[in-house]
Amino acid sequence: MKKYTLKRILTSLFTLLAILLVLFILMQLMPGSPFNDEKLNNDQRMALYAKYGLDQPIVVQFFNYVKNMLKGDFGVSYNISKNTPISQLIQTRLPVSIRIGGFAVSLGAVMGLLLGLVAALKHDTIWDSMATVISVIGVSVPSYVFALALSYTLGFKLGWFPMLYKEKLALSSSVLPSIALSMFTMASIARFTRSEMLEVLGSDYMLLAESKGISGSALIFRHALRNALIPIITVLAPLIVDLMTGSLVVEKIFSIPGVGSLLVNAIQSNDYNVVIALSFIYSAMYIGIMLVVDILYGIIDPRIRLTKEGD
Repeated sequence: MKKYTLKRILTSLFTLLAILLVLFILMQLMPGSPFNDEKLNNDQRMALYAKYGLDQPIVVQFFNYVKNMLKGDFGVSYNISKNTPISQLIQTRLPVSIRIGGFAVSLGAVMGLLLGLVAALKHDTIWDSMATVISVIGVSVPSYVFALALSYTLGFKLGWFPMLYKEKLALSSSVLPSIALSMFTMASIARFTRSEMLEVLGSDYMLLAESKGISGSALIFRHALRNALIPIITVLAPLIVDLMTGSLVVEKIFSIPGVGSLLVNAIQSNDYNVVIALSFIYSAMYIGIMLVVDILYGIIDPRIRLTKEGD
């Protein structure tokens, strides 16, 4: 297991380094400049390029950035909040997106598993049909439609939760956007749980387990669900990152100060440092989640670990 885990960690680190290099190259190819103020002449622009080290070769910029990043320094903002450290901009926004995304993932995963289990265990019944309808609605209807509906009914009509995000009421303000964001995750997990559980329940080893006298919850959770978890985790992993980095439309509806709107503003204003930092953090979170998934694969099914260790 140690060899398997170490190999995955080294692969993840090299992947992050490659992503960072690609981001630097893409920033160089972007049209325009971070200093587009019409009041600036060419000499002033060149002075700003020299001040921020943008006049140096891309290789030098890259290694300087990596060296500073290892110290926790992502540089400063050029336009959005001039000369403000990127770490400060992210520090105030990323926790908000992670909190709301975390709530959404937890709610969607738990409800999706329960819905999928009910649909599989009650196959070809009214419960299966109801679960299927809920899953289709959750996948088909965009999250912002749920957000608007929840904001109007539970926020405006009933007044149970704030319609707009308030820092002083962070917990209650996170309920409606979390529910809206969780619907797609819940529907996706429910569909995969149902299909995988049906396949597992009809397999030969389940019949063998039943013939040994195993039944009830032990049969469902120790044998059926465990064997169905691998494809479910595979589906859940990218959804976790998507939700934890925020949904721009949902953030706009509830006026959430998350990282989604910050990234869009940075791209529009050619604020290179902000774009690179947020893109790198997004990539790091994605690779980190996939690393955890790989390790979970090895724990849930040792055959995967042994196969990959032998490669």
